[in-house]
Formats: sequence, C-alpha cells, structure tokens
Amino acid sequence: MGRPDKSKVKKRGIRRFFAWKKLLGTFFVCCLLAMGALYVVYLMVPVPSANAEATMQSNIYKYSDGKILARTGEINREIVGLEKIPAQVQKAFVAAENKSFYRDNGVDIKGTTRAAWSTLTGKGKQGGSTITQQYVKNYFLSQDQTATRKLKEMVIAIKVDDEMSKSDILAGYMNTSYYGRSAYGIQAAARSYYGVDATQLTTAQGAYLASLLQAPNQYDWNSASATGRKLVEERWNYVLDNMVGEGWLSSTERAGMKFPVPQKPKPAPGMEGQTGYIVEAANQELMRQGVSEEDIKAGGWTITLNIDEKKQKDLVKAVDKQLESKLDRKGDKKQATVQAGATSVDPKTGAVVAMYGGVGATEHWMSNATRRDYQPASTFKPLVLASAIDNHSVTQDGRRIGLGTVYDGNSRRPVVGSDIPFAPENEDDDDYGPVTVQKATNSSINSVYAQMIVDVSPAKAKRTALALGMKDGADFPESPAISLGTMGASTMDMAGVYATLDNHGRKVTPTLVKAATHRDRTVDALKGIGDQVITREAADTATKAMTGVVQSGSGTRAAGDYEAAGKTGTSENNRSAWFVGYTPELVTAVGLFGEDAKGNQVTLTDTINPGRANGGRTPAQIWGDYTARALDGGSDASFDLETDGSDSDGTLPDPTETTEAPEDEPTDEPTTESPDPTAPPTTTAPPTEPTRPPVTAPTQPTQQPTTEEPSPPPSIEPPDVGIDPAGPGSDGNRPGQ
Repeated sequence: MGRPDKSKVKKRGIRRFFAWKKLLGTFFVCCLLAMGALYVVYLMVPVPSANAEATMQSNIYKYSDGKILARTGEINREIVGLEKIPAQVQKAFVAAENKSFYRDNGVDIKGTTRAAWSTLTGKGKQGGSTITQQYVKNYFLSQDQTATRKLKEMVIAIKVDDEMSKSDILAGYMNTSYYGRSAYGIQAAARSYYGVDATQLTTAQGAYLASLLQAPNQYDWNSASATGRKLVEERWNYVLDNMVGEGWLSSTERAGMKFPVPQKPKPAPGMEGQTGYIVEAANQELMRQGVSEEDIKAGGWTITLNIDEKKQKDLVKAVDKQLESKLDRKGDKKQATVQAGATSVDPKTGAVVAMYGGVGATEHWMSNATRRDYQPASTFKPLVLASAIDNHSVTQDGRRIGLGTVYDGNSRRPVVGSDIPFAPENEDDDDYGPVTVQKATNSSINSVYAQMIVDVSPAKAKRTALALGMKDGADFPESPAISLGTMGASTMDMAGVYATLDNHGRKVTPTLVKAATHRDRTVDALKGIGDQVITREAADTATKAMTGVVQSGSGTRAAGDYEAAGKTGTSENNRSAWFVGYTPELVTAVGLFGEDAKGNQVTLTDTINPGRANGGRTPAQIWGDYTARALDGGSDASFDLETDGSDSDGTLPDPTETTEAPEDEPTDEPTTESPDPTAPPTTTAPPTEPTRPPVTAPTQPTQQPTTEEPSPPPSIEPPDVGIDPAGPGSDGNRPGQ
C-alpha cells in the first residue's frame, strides 16, 4: 500500500482554510446587510403621533334590542409632572420594570428578541420590554402582540430615548400606564387605590402600584383570588428588594415596611344601580375570551348584551317589592345585612336575559349575581339525584335509585357505606321515617340525600355537578357533606346548572355578551349551548322531582300560572337562602346573602322575617313575582319529560309490593336459597349497624314532616353547629335545607 501524496494532503488543508474564510466572510456580510436593513428601518420608521388609546374613547353597552344601556364616561386620567411624584415612588417603578433604565439606550435587544420569538412561535406574551419601550407602546402604538409592532416599538424607543430625557420618559410611562379600576396614570391610581394624590404616596404604596402594572386585574387586592394576592405580595417584595439592591432604599427602612392593603374600589360615575354590575360582568366575560383589560378600558368598543330590557326591569321590580320594600336599611343594622342576587337565563340559548347584583353598584360594589363565596345549600340536591339516575346507581341493598325509592328519613341517621362518617340533622331535627325520594326532595330531607350521595359515590356526584356547570375548588371535596351544598357557587353558576337540566341534559353556559366589536377587531360571542353532558332521562327525572317541590313541597310560594320546577336551599347558620327554578322557557336563580359592613358573612335569621330566612320564603317569592312578570302573567308551555319511569307522588308504595333492582343491575345482597319457613328469623347485620330502609315499606308514619318554611316560626332555634365539608358529622350537624 503506497504512502499518501503530501502535496494533496496540504491542498486539502488549504481548501479547508479557505472554506472557513468564506463562511466567516459570508457571516460578516450578512451582519452588515442586517445592520444596514435595521438602519434603513430606523430611518423609515418615524415617531408617530399619540395613538387613539392615548386620547381614549368610550365603550357603548347595549341591550339585546340595540337600545343603549350605558356609555362609559370620560377616561379616568390626570397627567402629573414627575416633580410631583415622590422620588422613592419613581425608583419603585424603575426597580419593578427596568433596573437599567438610567443606563440603557431605551431597548433591551435580548428581551425584545425573546418576546418577538415567543410571539412568532405562538407561545404567547413574554416580557422583556424596557420602560421606554412600554411608554412607546402605551403612547404611540397599540397593545397588539405582533412581530411588526415589536420591531416598530424597538426602533421608536431608540429614537425617543435619543430625543427625550429619562425624566420625561419615566413621567410619560407612569402617566400612560393602566393600573386597573379604570385608572390610567399614577394620579388616578393613587386616588383609586389609596384615596390620596400621587404626591402623598408612600414608598410601600408606590411599590404596590408598580407591581400592579404586570397584571392589573389579577393583582387588585380586593378582587384577587388567594393566588393573585400571593403573587402580588411576592411582586411587591421583589420591587423593594430591587430598590435595596440598587442602593435606593436602606435595608433598615425595607425591613420595617408592611404590605399596604388598598381601599375597596368605587364604581365609576354613570354605573349606578344594576348598570355597573352588568357592565363589569360583561367585561369579565370578554376577558375570559382573551380580550385584555387594558384593551377594554382603552375604549372604542360597542358591546351588545343579551340583557332583555323588559325582563331586567321586571327582576328589579320583583326584588324591590318582595324584599327592599320590607327592609329598613338605614334604621336597622340587622336588616341592612341582607343582600340579594339573581341571574335569569334562556335555557334554549344560554342568554343571560336579566341580572340583579345588589342594591346598586355605587352602594355595594361586589355583585351578588356573580360572587361565589356563599353555599348553594340544598339547591345542590337535585344534582345528586341526576347523578344517581345518570350512573344507574343502587342503594346499599341493591335497589335501583329513582323517585319512588324508599329511604330512611330520620334525622341524624349515620350514612352507611362511607369511609367518612356523616349523620346530618334535618331541619328542626325532624324524623320522617321511611320516605320516597320524591318526598325527600319535596321536603328537602338531609338524611336521605346524605345516604344517596354515598350510594352514588361523592366522586361521581361531583363529576356530574362539574359537567352540569358548577365550578371546582378547595371547598368542593369528594365527601358526603357536599350533598348539602357546602361548596361555593354564584347565582349565575346555579342558573347555568339548572338551565342544563331544563334543556334535557344538554350543556347550557350563561352568556352575557351577544356581540363585541372594535374598530379593528370583532370578538365572537361565547357558545351558549354545548354537548349532552348527562342523559335526558337523568335531567328529566330531576326536573320531575322538582315539580313536586313547587306543587306541594318547600317551594310552593314560587307557584303561578305556569308549569315550574325548582329547589329551595338554606345554608349552614342561615347565611344564605336560595330558590333556583325554571319553567320550560326561563331559568332563574335567586339568592339572599347575609353580609355585614366589613364584608363578613353573617346570619339572615331575624332579618327579613322572624326566624330563619328560608329559601322557600322570600327567595321563592322574588322568583315567582319575577317569573310571572317576565312571562306576561303566565304560560301554557309544559315540560316534555322522559323520566326513568320511577315517578312518585311522594307517598310510600303499597307495603305488599316490593321494589327490586333490574336483573342487569348489580346488587350487594348475596344470593341464597329460599329459607325454611319453620326456621327462626336470622339477623343479617350486627346490632350496631344503622338500620337500612326496608325494601317493603311500613305504613306511612303519622308524624307530619315540616318543609323549609316553619309555620309558625320556632321561638327557639336549635343550636347551629358548623359543617366540615370534608369530614365527620355524626354529632348533630345542622346543614341548611
């Protein structure tokens, strides 16, 4: 084998050298071309005039027929000079957004490139903009997340940094930024959050306002979730720590600072009465669809709502007549604690046709229609029944659950088959003996539904509830206690859930916004009708059960010249009272909530009437009054029901008849041969085992069960004992009806 030619080896090395030189040269040429292109862009992109958002516009909100409901007023902004803003507050904004602000040339190439790449690859918004870039975006450009806008932002920022002083840029940034609560600029924010002029802001308050800019809606302390509060407090600490790191704040002063909790928000002028509640709920719906709060507050939107003007007025009149006219809010502190909320939905479309948020958005800022901090109580029980039918559930002794199924209705009866002990008390601690599911629904018997959810399984019942439209949370564990509605829910949530039952199990999502248009975009309305989430049989059986509540149960005050189904609910300690019901054409949830001046939940007992403020009383009366008005006096429409075939009028079956599970249904009972008739009876359960409802029922007990509405009201109310939604309740817990 010959040796390689040294000259050829040398040539290959030289070629390799020239190849790398070519590549390097090509790279430099590309860099020069890119720099040249950027320079051309720099020359071609002028500093524009202030954008329309900088001068701002109003939003127009319309009823469903196009008539104007509200027009937002003038933008809440007042420009202040930097000399009027405390130096430490100025530094807080720099520490929050751009520590190198006083040293950079207006752009962060690395951060902007990262943000642009995230936008191009569909990863969503990314930070990286300097204060100068954000000022340019606020004042000269738009909030659009596009690569073109980011490139313009960077070029204009370089020019602005060259033409303006750092002080002017910082002042412009602080005066054009959006802080939430319809506040644009530091002056409006200072007044909205702390009730002071910007000149009076402390360092701690300034750090909070600087923290808000990252997520104004999420970080507003008074409306933020627990997570939002945690995040904004972390952000506040981050800002102050950066100030210490930059030498703008001493460690001693930093250590002595406490988080400055802001004051409660006040609605803007023109948002009085129900208008403010409706406008805010519409804005929240748009934000859930991806429209930023900044874009909404910037204005220029025409928003058509599903609100029906007549039905809206009907709802207000019903609340005024059945509740407000009977209260002395100014002279009686106890009566002043009563808050009402309601949501009315068209079950065929999901449209929210009317909403009642409280006495007025300027008097009570939180909407009682959308708040989720109160328990829906026994209005949850029909969901347990629907889940039982949907899952073909059987009792502990193998009987298929339906309206005619017999349960033990005695108070404080320990549930059987649960790892979590639970023995709830019925209202007034009444014992009912053997009762059908229909009777248990009519009279809202806690012990029956506590056992039923164990028979279904709390996990399956919860899955059904979530599918119907309830919201999950830490207060919604998979335990027997949820049968009594111990989680939080809003009237809008419950209206959607019951609308799904009214719509034969096809999902109904309450929607407030019919259409939303802007000069350069249109937002599609939410889809109000979805897929089948439970069987029609399950939904219609729950409806059938609730017609009994209105006809002869705890909800008779809701009856009228229409066919109706509904359920009452009164929560633990009587802090909330509900009636949720529907006709074939209209679904409405009404709730009363006890709330003191500090926002704490308090009892409704001895407020609107002596004793308990049951769901079968004032809430049912409001519901009935409104429904009659909304249906122009009444309706001939009737429910078209396909039930499970176990219909019952609430009376016990003939003692000689038996109710057995279908052959294809599982049973917990072992198969045995026929016993010898001469043999003595045997005991199938130990003496300590709670008695199960018999398959063959005894005669109807002579004791008359009470409904949710005591008559007359008891002079001494049984002691209220709190429920642990996740745990034991075998010693006299008294959940509401």
